[in-house]
Parts: sequence; structure tokens; C-alpha cells
Amino acid sequence: MRRLPATAAPAAVAFACAALGLAVLTVWVTAAHGAPPAVDTALHRAALTHRSGAVSTVAKALTATGTGVVPCLVAAVAGGIACRPQSTARRRVLMMCAASAVLLLGQLVRIGMRDAVSRPRPPAADWAAEASGAAFPSGHAATSALAAGLLAWAVLRALPGNAGRAGAACCVLWTAGVGATRVYLGVHWPTDVAAGWLFAGCWLVPALWFLTRTVDR
Repeated sequence: MRRLPATAAPAAVAFACAALGLAVLTVWVTAAHGAPPAVDTALHRAALTHRSGAVSTVAKALTATGTGVVPCLVAAVAGGIACRPQSTARRRVLMMCAASAVLLLGQLVRIGMRDAVSRPRPPAADWAAEASGAAFPSGHAATSALAAGLLAWAVLRALPGNAGRAGAACCVLWTAGVGATRVYLGVHWPTDVAAGWLFAGCWLVPALWFLTRTVDR
């Protein structure tokens, strides 16, 4: 029998776990008609209780990096970094476009899922930031996780050893922080954020396989 690549099994396990987790959350939320479970309401109340003006200002600044121009730039930069040192400028531009396409196509799928589930957000009176659209899965959490995943992949390719791992860890901390701000600012239930991260995991596994094959060709 033909052996799978060394990275194939962990990637398959990661995809299966993310897909299963997202499916369970989606069924749970849909069956409850969008009503938050006890864990959501408890964490939501805790966030409101511990919210302060200074921290909210920082949270708003961090949450702003999870959507709009920043993730698009991060994805494009990731495509360029992932290329081999001897790659031509044309090759780098093509990879930057490919990485950006992964992010944008993922966004389209996420928006379709969001509209299909159509889960209400927490009460508007609890919001400390502007928000629009349905809640599940969180757009900021998913978008930042997609961009962070692309950048972490590129950094691990470009930097050997601990430097690459440290860079990837920073990417994880960024998307974790963005997701946490969505709950802290009162505009998402925690399960919305978890679904955003799981969605990004499902999307990134096949996307990174495709990008890796493309950049190594």
C-alpha cells in the first residue's frame, strides 16, 4: 500500500475534529432556535461584570484587527513569505493572490452559513461595540483565525526551529485575543466564537494542503 505523507494523518485528524465540533455546535444552536445555552449566558454575564472603560478601549482596538483590511493584508503577506527564497516576483504575487483567495472564499462560505443558521446576537443593550448581521459563527473570530493560520503556515515554512514556532504562537495569540474581545464587548455568545475558530480549522486544512503543493511545485 502507498504510504501517506507524514503530515497527512495529523491534518486529517485536525480536520475531522474541527468538522465534528462545528457540526455539533451548529446542531445544538439550531435545535435551540438560537437560544444561548447556560455556558453562554454565564460567560456573557461574567464579561459584562468585569468590563471597564480602559480595557474596553483596548478590546475595541484589538477587535478591529479581526476584520477589514488587516486580515486581507496578513493573508497576502503570508503568501509572499511562504515562497522559496529563489522564487521570482511573479511567483510571489501569484502566491499572495492564492492566499488571499483562500481567505475571501472562506468568508463567502462563512457568510452563507451565518445566514442559514441566522442566530440572534446577545441583547443590544449589552454591546460595547457596533455589530451587524447574525451571530453564528463569529465573523471576527473566523476571519482572524483564517488569516492567522495562513501566516503561521508561512512563518513555519520560512523560519526554522524556535523562531518559526514563536511566530506561529503569536499568530495563535492574536486570533485568540480577537475572539475573546467579541465576548468581552458583548456582541457574540462564546459558542459563536468557538464556531468561528472551528470553521477556520475546517477551511484551513484543505486550503493549506493546496497552497503547500502549489508553492512547492
